[in-house]
Amino acid sequence: MEIYLDNSATTKVCKEAAEAMTDMLVNNYGNPSSLHRKGVEASMALEKARGNVADALSCSKDEIYFTTSGTTANNTAIFGAVGANKRKGNRIITTSLEHPSVNEAMKRLEQQGFEVIRLKPDSKGAFSPVQLMNAINHNTVLISVMAVNNEIGTINPINQLRNAVRRANSQALIHVDAVQAFGKIHLNPAKSGIDLMTVSAHKIHGPKGAGAIYVRKGVNMTPCIVGGGQEKGLFSGTEAMPAIVGFGEAVKNLPDIGKEYDEIRHIRDGFIKDVTQIGGVHINSSPDSLPYIINMSVLGVPSQTMVNALSEKGIYVSAGSACKKGHRSEVLSAIGLDPKFIDSAIRISLSRYTTADDMKCVTAAIDSIVKRIRR
Repeated sequence: MEIYLDNSATTKVCKEAAEAMTDMLVNNYGNPSSLHRKGVEASMALEKARGNVADALSCSKDEIYFTTSGTTANNTAIFGAVGANKRKGNRIITTSLEHPSVNEAMKRLEQQGFEVIRLKPDSKGAFSPVQLMNAINHNTVLISVMAVNNEIGTINPINQLRNAVRRANSQALIHVDAVQAFGKIHLNPAKSGIDLMTVSAHKIHGPKGAGAIYVRKGVNMTPCIVGGGQEKGLFSGTEAMPAIVGFGEAVKNLPDIGKEYDEIRHIRDGFIKDVTQIGGVHINSSPDSLPYIINMSVLGVPSQTMVNALSEKGIYVSAGSACKKGHRSEVLSAIGLDPKFIDSAIRISLSRYTTADDMKCVTAAIDSIVKRIRR
């Protein structure tokens, strides 16, 4: 038996994406910048994938730029936006719960003299638009927040960001890290007034090695990587075509987002009802968080002990973000969780392949592990 529940770290590549990637590796292997037929065929595949991502975000494909990951997409968006607009001011607003690819970029910008304001979350891990509006001033050039927290699943009010900027009479650009949200909730950056949005392939059953940035038309960006001028100069380097077409096919084959959301929520709620019957189990994610992510603590069982014990049973979960391996969760600390809950926390992240029967097996496994360790 194998039950994979670490989908916030990465997902199994869907059949359609794998087949498209194989074709690009074996048959359509040309460089999309080449002008011969093989290159033109590859270029057509590139633009098809770009169109699929654009359709999912309800934008023009001219506003989609491919990168090699969500991390490179976040770095390109942040440094590119600040580099092009640094004469307008030096204040940047973010939150204290961002992914390392955003948080570390902010630390780098602080070293360069920028003022970084980190909004404090509430007990659910969310920030309020009022907090944001109070932090904006005439020197603010960028606001960067995640749509969904990767550890506890908090859904942030990204649709209210533009109103807060307008009320503050600011020209700040808005960047949203939507890596955990893409394919799971409806996203329309143009309608929401978002200038930059970043997504990744391997969180939606696409391959590792492909990410993308939505850049609203008219937004100026300074390239962070220069060279051959690929992706209209924003992200130079020969496009990783197998990964990109796999990304495009994964997007094309996403299920109905609303229907899938409801089904996953039903599975999540059933699991929580069952697992909380076990003594000492505490759910750290709020009821209105993204149902694909469940952060929970089992008192008396250290996080890594539980991860290892479940792994021996063929059940794969994590002790937190895969990008913060070996460190106490800054997210759980920031929301004020008691250290005893932090040290016994695990993250269970579902996918469209997860079933209610899977989760009943997980509950039984946790129950048996708790009884063995606590006796």
